[in-house]
Amino acid sequence: MHPEVRKDEPGICPECGMQLIMNHSAHNGEKPAHAHGDHGASRHTGHSTALFFRKFWVSLVLTIPVVLYADVIEKVFKWSPPEFPGLAYMPLLFGSIVFFYGGWVFLVGAWREIQARLPGMMTLIGIAISAAYFWSIYAVFAGEEALFWELTTLITIMLLGHWLEMRAVSGARGALKELSKLLPDTAEVIRNGKTEMIALSELRENDMILVRPGSKIPADGKIIDGESNVNESMVTGESKPVSKKDGDSVIAGTINGDGALKISVASIGEKTFLAGVMRLVAEAQASKSRLQILSDRAAFYLTVVAITGGVVTLFAWLAAGAEIGFAVARLVAVLVIACPHALGLAVPLVASISTTKAAQNGFLVKQRIALEAARTIDTVLFDKTGTLTKGEFGVVNIWNIQGNTKDEVLGLAASLDALSEHPIAKAVVIKAQEQKIFLKEPKKFEVLKGKGVRAFIEEKEVFVGGPALLESMEIKIPAELSQQVEDGGKKGQTIIFIVKDRALLGAMALADIIREESREAIRALKDKGIHTTMITGDSEDVAKWVSQELGIDEYFARVLPHQKSERVKELQNRNLKVAMIGDGINDAPALTQADLGVAIGAGTNVAIESAGIILVRNDPRDIVKIIKLSKMTYSKMIQNLFWATGYNVVALPLAAGAFAFKGILLQPALAAVFMSFSTIIVAINAVLLKNKTLK
Repeated sequence: MHPEVRKDEPGICPECGMQLIMNHSAHNGEKPAHAHGDHGASRHTGHSTALFFRKFWVSLVLTIPVVLYADVIEKVFKWSPPEFPGLAYMPLLFGSIVFFYGGWVFLVGAWREIQARLPGMMTLIGIAISAAYFWSIYAVFAGEEALFWELTTLITIMLLGHWLEMRAVSGARGALKELSKLLPDTAEVIRNGKTEMIALSELRENDMILVRPGSKIPADGKIIDGESNVNESMVTGESKPVSKKDGDSVIAGTINGDGALKISVASIGEKTFLAGVMRLVAEAQASKSRLQILSDRAAFYLTVVAITGGVVTLFAWLAAGAEIGFAVARLVAVLVIACPHALGLAVPLVASISTTKAAQNGFLVKQRIALEAARTIDTVLFDKTGTLTKGEFGVVNIWNIQGNTKDEVLGLAASLDALSEHPIAKAVVIKAQEQKIFLKEPKKFEVLKGKGVRAFIEEKEVFVGGPALLESMEIKIPAELSQQVEDGGKKGQTIIFIVKDRALLGAMALADIIREESREAIRALKDKGIHTTMITGDSEDVAKWVSQELGIDEYFARVLPHQKSERVKELQNRNLKVAMIGDGINDAPALTQADLGVAIGAGTNVAIESAGIILVRNDPRDIVKIIKLSKMTYSKMIQNLFWATGYNVVALPLAAGAFAFKGILLQPALAAVFMSFSTIIVAINAVLLKNKTLK
């Protein structure tokens, strides 16, 4: 249909939604590509939506006089327009123009399908209009009844239907095209202390750029100066602006808020996050779901049935003594009504829209079959560290004794830890900063290997460290604190103590921070009746504590990396459909084993390669969105398959003339209306998926 559209792998045409077919005519050692008769689609120039519209209007203008002077008008309305010299050859002239000008696109499409040995819609239309045209030429000179009015109306209606369908498909796929428009055309780069505007193509890695308030960020990078809120909704689906400061990463195409940012460029062009999103979406759109494979096979068989049925219908009516013109009209009607275009469009268009919708909502579908599987999931297995938790230490409890306040305990600890690079020390400092506690300057700072740190603050000796510190100083934990420390240890928390002038002031518990989003995700999954499980290499105490905190139904503790896939099998052996959510290299076998593998986007490449769906954000709540989109997509596919096949069951017998004895016949032009109407319904129904919300 659109021979200029070429790709290196199977997929659907970005203009009309039809399946691309293999082109075996590659030369000079090039591998075969796919088209409408090849896979990187360049914009075709031959068969644009506007061209179909123009062909429709020209064909319509020429069809009107052909219909007005047809015998059917006189029979129905008992009226005929005035005659003129050469009237007998007017239908032949106008019909020929419509056939070659308006119908040529269908004839070329049929030839490409036949060359590829994949007969389909174009083959049926090509045979139908050719049969009608060549019979009509014979009929003009043999004094028989021609089919010019049926031929011209058929081609005109097919052009209109295809134009309407192409508009629907273009609208359906427009969201993905919009991704490429997110990047600005220019970037403001800082060189030699001065700023200058350059074209985006001239930007290089490690360049320093200035992004002013309200401007689009031109490349992936890291903030080196400035604070702002950045709108990342177009690539993560998160409507709330994200606070960004020094050291934070930013994504190309997102929109800066009210602060100026200086950014060091990390990735440009094909290496950017946005390019990766588009690449993954394109890969997903090239893959097929089970329903699509089924519909493709059904469309092929329907084509075979249509051609066979059309030929049988032709000869059956001839054998019954019908006129050749009548028999040919029945052949044309059968071929047109059985066109599998709607069937071939029903599933891939919905899948294409859902893939784009997923990308707009914060997750990327690598394999359509994975999205299809999500609707059947009844168990979600979460890896703990980095998925349900942040994978970094945070202060979860502060205990004070001897009349000291919690702020005093935290302030002393943070004042010493500010000079340390240890992850626990960093967590303490962050907690103090969050509570806006003023840090005092430590003097004579010293690291006590295996115990903690020591320094003098306001000439008072202060120690911060673990249980080994207290043992070395022979300090006993008082009864008022011992129970909390013991409970924290059972939960797998790290306990540090603060000592001033050899007296214990208090203690703090630190642990891997549970994401607030995890609580919402578990709650939402349980509301949907989905069994929640967790897997971790941590101790039984830690696993039990996290599970109780989140309300998880079941957990597996002390699981070694190579055992994770075994736990997935264990769940599957209980006839459960398992979705595995993970982010590390050791999660890869489990992601592959699960019925649905979902990788956290910030995880390793190995985990991402092993998963069928990737979460752009480290947000487990998106699991609920995946399941919801899967069910919505499946529902739309089933609806479209109904619309694509239902009318065939009713209309095929009518087209063949099975009820002619009751005076009920389906004319070729009306068959074209039904076929086009079915295809347009399928396209519009698919487009309605864009308006559905996943919140």
